[in-house]
Amino acid sequence: MINDIKGVYYSQEFLADKVKELGRRISSDYEGKNLLLVSILKGSVVFMADLMRAITVPCKIDFMCVSSYGSGTDNSSGIVKIEKDLDINLEGYDVLVVEDILDSGRTLNYVVSILKGRNPNSVRVCTLLDKPERRVVDLSADYVGAEVPDEFVVGYGLDYDQYYRNLPYIGILKKEVYENKEDKE
Repeated sequence: MINDIKGVYYSQEFLADKVKELGRRISSDYEGKNLLLVSILKGSVVFMADLMRAITVPCKIDFMCVSSYGSGTDNSSGIVKIEKDLDINLEGYDVLVVEDILDSGRTLNYVVSILKGRNPNSVRVCTLLDKPERRVVDLSADYVGAEVPDEFVVGYGLDYDQYYRNLPYIGILKKEVYENKEDKE
C-alpha cells in the first residue's frame, strides 16, 4: 500500500494541527448555538472523529452517505444518490456539514441544498481539503483545513476504490495504480 504513494502531501502532524485550529474556530463561532455535525460518509469519518474531539462546545452528530463517483475514479458522474439519510430532524439546529474533500462541488452542493430545505437555523460547510482547480459549481467551504493540487490524494479517510483510508497522512497516489485498474475494467 505504501509503495503506491508517490509522496506525502500533508503529514499526520500537519493534519492534527489543522484539526485543532478548525476546532477552535468552530467552537468560537458556534458558542451558544445548537450545533449538529453532519459527516458525509465514508471519507469524512476519520476527519469527523478528530474534529468533534477538537470542538469544545456542545454538539450532536449524524451521518449521511451519498455517492456520485464510480468505484474508483476521481471523475464525478454528476448524479448524486443518497444511500443513507440523516436520523435527526434539522429544525432548530445549526448544521455543519463535515466533508473530507471539496472537489467538483457537485455532491456537496446537492447535499447543502437538500439540508437547507429541511429548515435548520443555518447550514455551513467544513472540509478538510479543498481542490478549487476542479470546482464546477459555485460553492465554497466556510472552514477549510488546507488546499490540495489537482492530484489524486488518499489517506486520512480518502480512498481509491475503498483502499488507503487508513493511512495517517494525505498522500498522492501514483498514476499507474488507478490508470492500470481503469484500463482493465
